[in-house]
Amino acid sequence: MDTPNKETTPGTSPAPRRVKPKLVVDWERCKGCGFCVEFCPKEALDLSGDFNRKGYHPPVVDDAKCVGCNICELICPEFSIFCKDAEGAPARKGKEPKKTHLAEPLLRMDRMPHIWCPGCGIGTTVNCFTVALSQCGIPREKIGLVSGIGCTGRVAGYVNLDSFHTTHGRAIPFATGLALGNPDMKVVVYSGDGDLTAIGGNHFIHAARRNMNLTVILVNNFIYGMTGGQTAPTTPIDAKSSTSPYGASEPPFNLAHLAETCGATYVARWTALHTRQLTRAMQEALNKKGFSFIEIIAPCPTLFLRLNKLGDGLSMMRFFRDNSEIQNGADTRSVAIPYQGKIVLGKFVDKEEPTWLDRMNNQMSKALGTRHVPYGAPKKEGEAKS
Repeated sequence: MDTPNKETTPGTSPAPRRVKPKLVVDWERCKGCGFCVEFCPKEALDLSGDFNRKGYHPPVVDDAKCVGCNICELICPEFSIFCKDAEGAPARKGKEPKKTHLAEPLLRMDRMPHIWCPGCGIGTTVNCFTVALSQCGIPREKIGLVSGIGCTGRVAGYVNLDSFHTTHGRAIPFATGLALGNPDMKVVVYSGDGDLTAIGGNHFIHAARRNMNLTVILVNNFIYGMTGGQTAPTTPIDAKSSTSPYGASEPPFNLAHLAETCGATYVARWTALHTRQLTRAMQEALNKKGFSFIEIIAPCPTLFLRLNKLGDGLSMMRFFRDNSEIQNGADTRSVAIPYQGKIVLGKFVDKEEPTWLDRMNNQMSKALGTRHVPYGAPKKEGEAKS
């Protein structure tokens, strides 16, 4: 005899009916990059034949195919598409019904739409960052975000946090002072490859060497995007730029190896396509003690891709899908990024080391004994702040 279904067994309550979330598209924010259409696993999206006021084709949704998987919301760099809990949907455990974009609570929405070009992956990285931030368990008032100059540097102006848009190349020293002055705060540096490893390269090296308690998120677009497409420290050999029209000849930094060699306790690399892995890496880095470093590959569509005739942002996302290889724990000496070759991704380093503050306190205690009061130690209840 067949076992009765739980939903129809007398004396039991029927299981709550699953109500599909509704996909909402903000037509005026959309810049028609096509990421959501290309990577929807259910092929529930297609570009409209109509234009919005900016002249782009926003997506249209086939509600019958959409299952509310949320992939399009996370990958959209314009924050223009999101899953909204439908009317009548059962409440999710400990959460209010979702009515807005997942990043909206942590963004300054009055500053949208943002300035990034169509197909730029920086907006996608911000989506991942806001999700990681909401899941890492650190209160928002204990987060400080510092950016330098450049396209990625504009992140500081869009996040709804205590954030600082600093001078060129000085994001890490500014963040170091912020972290040492507020030892109970988690300080994040969010900037580009030119800002952090060219004019700011010396600060990057020494912050990693000292194991400063910072999370550094670097968006590598292979070029100077904001200032005209010049060769950067990360431009691959043979790639063209405005200052190397016949192809770059200088060997670029292998940033993962640089960070590990200098002393970083956490090193990972993902592309703007790998949103789930990137979100997880950001969450791990936020909860890591010491100098944690994440490199995100997101080439500039307006300059790097155009100068090298590589198509648009969507073309590069397809390239990531077809040419990325995940090798967690790989030797960072072997993960240099070739021009249009295989990109090795993964979490390469995850170790525990004392931070600069730990070492300083240990050294002072060794020299001064009980006369030294450890700096940054948690205050006892009722103890006044020094």
